[in-house]
Amino acid sequence: MLTDHQRQHAAEILRSAERRRAPVAPLIEAFPEIDTEDAYEIQLMNIRHRLAAGAEVRGHKVGLSSPVMQQMMGVDEPDYGHLLADMELSHDRPVPVDAYCYPRIEVEVGFVLGDDLPGEGCTEADVLAATERVVPALELIDSRIRDWRISIADTIADNASSAGYVVGEGRDPRELDLKAIEARLTSGRDLLAEGRSDAVLGDPTTSVAWLARTVARFGVPLKKGHVVLPGSCTRAVDVAAGQTYTADFTGLGPVSLSFT
Repeated sequence: MLTDHQRQHAAEILRSAERRRAPVAPLIEAFPEIDTEDAYEIQLMNIRHRLAAGAEVRGHKVGLSSPVMQQMMGVDEPDYGHLLADMELSHDRPVPVDAYCYPRIEVEVGFVLGDDLPGEGCTEADVLAATERVVPALELIDSRIRDWRISIADTIADNASSAGYVVGEGRDPRELDLKAIEARLTSGRDLLAEGRSDAVLGDPTTSVAWLARTVARFGVPLKKGHVVLPGSCTRAVDVAAGQTYTADFTGLGPVSLSFT
């Protein structure tokens, strides 16, 4: 475990890397004793820094929501990060690739909350009751760690490698089988990735319930109006300038992001 001074130093390293778009070596090289508790505290330090500068929390994202990714990272549960107002992207406003270090996109079935979620003890039934709509979503992920050489502590500290998101209109979750939504990611005529919503812990609703229970331990609520991205249905795809990426979901429709 790290000292408070070491945590502050690690947070400053990540802030500087993001501001200068200059990736840094994995934190575990400079701080070999770092653990997941340290990493979440480092993440929160940088979130508080952004909130003090005027940012607003708009929701949260879940990462490592597939067994394959968890095995690769040597963990047995997902991780999470924050979605802030200045991370919200638009389908009609191209995103500059050079504003990021190593941008990739992921395909997600997002949840927009119509009511606050309980924390401890939150269930899938609670999630469905509180969800106003499920939405087609793309998450823009990025790593401030050089060449994506991340450990679990690195990605958690780095806000779960989150950088931006865009969502579409969506539907009432009770109108859909949330475990059987097919998703395809294309660019022009090229099929880049495809998957199904049950790739996310067997049911993306399970991921949202896990998130509510987990963040409650840190005194963080999931509130009415928040967006929750429960994890990707497909592999992450590197993005390139001049391309438009469209995710199409059965029953939900499409959502797109363009890059310059």
